[in-house]
Amino acid sequence: MAFQNILGRTIDTIQVGDRAYFAKTISETDVYQFASVTCDFNPAHINEAYAERTFFKHRIAHGMLTASLVSNVLGTQLPGPGTIFVSQSMKFLAPVYIDDTIEVVVEAVELNLEKNRMTFKAWGTNQNDVRVLEAEGVIMPPKKPKVPVPQVSA
Repeated sequence: MAFQNILGRTIDTIQVGDRAYFAKTISETDVYQFASVTCDFNPAHINEAYAERTFFKHRIAHGMLTASLVSNVLGTQLPGPGTIFVSQSMKFLAPVYIDDTIEVVVEAVELNLEKNRMTFKAWGTNQNDVRVLEAEGVIMPPKKPKVPVPQVSA
């Protein structure tokens, strides 16, 4: 496989309005693994007895776990592999509970071909069509290699 074949879309192949989607059901395992990787063992995420006494009444997924679904779309679909984050801001609008299915949509809203930057907006909704996240940011899509890249044999 050629190196360039594993790269995502370059800025000249993206149009304003292009969208990509990803949906995932958040599992208890996801929450514990995210807590382990980030060392964020907030009892609101991992202790049901504690969480029952909170505003949410049940454990909630980490906000950044939900936000990472935006990163998934950017890094795998739009633009895809080779994408580099420049900035992102987000609003968490509703809790995400274990067993919620979250669909994230990313949309290209502005392109700067000279600086190789794509501005995006993103949002996530749960299975009840409740918006749980809104985000916006800037990424750098992958660039075409300047020199031919040797083929990698399988």
